[in-house]
Amino acid sequence: MKKFITVFQFELMSYIKNKSYMVTTILMAVLLAAVMFVPRVVDISDMLGIEQSTEEETEEETEDSEEEKAKLGIVDASGYLSSAKLLEQAFPSAEFTYMDSEKELKKAVTSEKVEAGFYVVDDQNYRYYVVNREMTDENQIIFDELLTSIHKQVYCQQNGLDYEKLATEYESGVNCEEEVLGKDAADNFWYCYALVIIIFMVIIIYGVMIATAVTTEKSNRSIEVLVTSIDSRYLLFGKVLAGTVAVVVQLTLIIAAALVGYACNHDAWGDKLDMLLEIPTNVLVAFAVFGIGGFLFYAFLYGALGALVSKTEDINKSVGSLQMIIMIVYFAVLFQLQNPDGMIMKICSYLPFSSYSAMFVRIGMGKVELWEVIVSAVILLVSILFVGWLGAKIYRMGTLRYGNPVKLSNALKSLKHEE
Repeated sequence: MKKFITVFQFELMSYIKNKSYMVTTILMAVLLAAVMFVPRVVDISDMLGIEQSTEEETEEETEDSEEEKAKLGIVDASGYLSSAKLLEQAFPSAEFTYMDSEKELKKAVTSEKVEAGFYVVDDQNYRYYVVNREMTDENQIIFDELLTSIHKQVYCQQNGLDYEKLATEYESGVNCEEEVLGKDAADNFWYCYALVIIIFMVIIIYGVMIATAVTTEKSNRSIEVLVTSIDSRYLLFGKVLAGTVAVVVQLTLIIAAALVGYACNHDAWGDKLDMLLEIPTNVLVAFAVFGIGGFLFYAFLYGALGALVSKTEDINKSVGSLQMIIMIVYFAVLFQLQNPDGMIMKICSYLPFSSYSAMFVRIGMGKVELWEVIVSAVILLVSILFVGWLGAKIYRMGTLRYGNPVKLSNALKSLKHEE
C-alpha cells in the first residue's frame, strides 16, 4: 500500500508542478469569475436586452429614428387609407408620400425617390412595388395586417356590427398560470448540453495525457525498473487516480468560480445566464458521481492502451478505436437531449461507456427513478473495477513488449494463453 501511495503522490505532484495545468486552472477560474462581474463594470444592458434607458436617452433614440425613417410611397385608389394615422401606427419607422397614380408610384420607386410603394385597389387587394427586395423586408407583411384590419372594419360597417367589441372578444387572449411540478426540460437543456461537452473534453484530453505518460515511461525504459519493483496494478491505479484527482480539482475550481461569480451578480445579469449556471444540486451531484466514474472507466483503458505502443507518435493508432466509441456516445447523447426519456437515452444510461453522460442528463431533464440511478451506478462501479483489473494485466504485459504496436485483440489473446 505504501508503494501505491508513493506512486499516487508522485503522479499527482507531476500534475501540480506542471505549469500548463496550473496556469490553465488559475486562468480559467479567474477569467470566468471576472466575466461574471462585467455587468457591474460595463453597461451591457443593450446586449442582454435589459431596459435601463433614461428619458433623455429615449428622446435621443426617438430623434435618431425620425432622421433614419424609411421613405415609402402610396396610391390609395380605395380611399380607405386617407388617414395618415393608420399608416403611422403600422409603420412607425417610415415616412409615406401620397401619389396620384400608379404610374407615378412606379417611376418614384424605379428612380429610388422612395424605397418601395403600395397601390391599394380596395380593402382586400393591393400591389407592392420595390426595385430590389431585401431578405429583411417586412413591409409586405405589415401592410397585409393593416389591410386585413381595414377589411374587418369595412365588413362590420356594412353589416351593422360593432367592430371594437367584436375585435376585443375575437382577439382576447387566454390566461394561463403555469406550475411545473417536476422538471422543465426547456430550462434544463442548456446546462445539460454544456456539462456533456465538458465531460467529453475532459475524458479525451486527460485520457490521452495518461496514455502518453505510460508510453513515455516505456520509450525511455524506466518502466522496466518500475514493473519489476512495484506491482503493475499500483502503477496503473496510481496514474489513473492521480489524474482523476487532478481533473476533479481543476473542474471544481473552474465551475465553482463561474457559479459563485454568477450568484454574486445574478441581478446584474438580469437572469440571462440562468439557463447555463442555475444548475440544481442533484444534477451537480449526479454529474460529479457519474462523471468521475466515466473518467475512471476510460482512464484505465487509456493507460492500458498506452502500454501497447513504444513510441508516443503511435498513441493515436492505439487509442483510435476507444476515441471513436467516445465520439459516438457524445453525439448520441447530444442528439437525444430533447428526448431524455427515449429508449436510446435509457439504454445509454445503463451502459458503462455511456452512462457517465446519459444518466445525469436524464436526472436533469427526464423522468428517472432512484432505483434506476442506483442500478446504473452499480453497473458503472463494477465495470470500473473490471476494467481496472484487466487494464493492469494489459499494462504489465504491454510494457515489456517493444517494437511494433501491439493490437488489443492480440494482447487479450496473450493474457488468455498466460492464464
